Amino acid sequence: MNSSGGNEMNVKIEAFADEWGPEKILQVYDPKTGMRGVLVIDNTALGPGKGGIRMLPTVTTEEVFRLARTMTWKCALAKIPFGGAKSGIIADPKQMSKEKKMDLIRAFSRALKRVCPSLYVAAPDINTGETEMAAFAQENGSMKSATGKPAHLCVKPGVKCGIPHEYGSTALGVVQAAFTAANYVTDLNVDNATAAVEGFGNVGSFVVEYLTQIDVKVVAVSDSKGCIYNPDGLDYEKLLDVKTETGSVINYRPGKVLENRELFELPVDILVPAALPDVITKENVERVKAKLVVEAANLPVRPEIEKVLADRGVFVVPDILANAGGVISSYAEYRGYNPKRMLELVQRKIRQNTVKVIETALNKNIELRDAAMNIAKERITKANKR
Repeated sequence: MNSSGGNEMNVKIEAFADEWGPEKILQVYDPKTGMRGVLVIDNTALGPGKGGIRMLPTVTTEEVFRLARTMTWKCALAKIPFGGAKSGIIADPKQMSKEKKMDLIRAFSRALKRVCPSLYVAAPDINTGETEMAAFAQENGSMKSATGKPAHLCVKPGVKCGIPHEYGSTALGVVQAAFTAANYVTDLNVDNATAAVEGFGNVGSFVVEYLTQIDVKVVAVSDSKGCIYNPDGLDYEKLLDVKTETGSVINYRPGKVLENRELFELPVDILVPAALPDVITKENVERVKAKLVVEAANLPVRPEIEKVLADRGVFVVPDILANAGGVISSYAEYRGYNPKRMLELVQRKIRQNTVKVIETALNKNIELRDAAMNIAKERITKANKR
């Protein structure tokens, strides 16, 4: 098992490294399986670096670093004892057998054994899930080396340590952030609000479910095939059935099929980008009609575009605040909490942090993202002085 840095990589990192990190960069290679991977541990001032393992043929060290930095801010803002990290395996799982994929996961785990879980705690990400996390933790020899494991996986006989995906912790946090932020938005009453949700996957589908539970009328949902729109509202259970049976939400009836880009311009109160990055841009920002934008996806709106929205009177809850439910859930699993306690923790922390960020922004007359970043940096600086 080889681990190396490389001059070319170091030159690239110097272009964006700063006082916050990164602390460690490991590029690993296993000649037996052909596994090539990278781990960036950005900052461990608050605890071991936390971040998912993605598996894509396009993974780069710079991409992994930027995602690790986002995790640094997200964990600090969530006020949990994790730092920021991220990792990636350079491979295309669609072009290999399941057995080959698992061989790569296990090889990656062996390569990182010296830093897990003391400096790095893994989690699911693109093309990795609870099966991969189980293999990673078992190969690593520590159940604390990864979160997102199956609920049945045990630390010791009779003690469950995983938290099932079906609780939708990230989405729960998104909806709690929306519910809390709505109190600060003029002319927005959650009881009769309308919403559009981009994406009906791991996060978006749960966002629709949780919004429905608090009586928000979801009128538009999209997936990779297109967008379905019904101003009278969409039924969540029916939507789920249609997606499962036909492969796309666009087959829901009654409803009008739109192009995905049109979802962001609909006359709704709440807009939730929950899938792709850079979906609200300089090209469509002026056509956004929502009063509240809650960023469930990572980087769906660039900071400069967030400012344009804010100048137009749109309230924007940034991703590092809104979608932190997932990492809070990871912390709950890491501590051995049961699902009920995890859900309570997500709700409490997201509500508290949303209020703190909004109040800070209002008191200092700054954007919500700036307020969130300032709070995160303050917490890391304080930890460094201990």
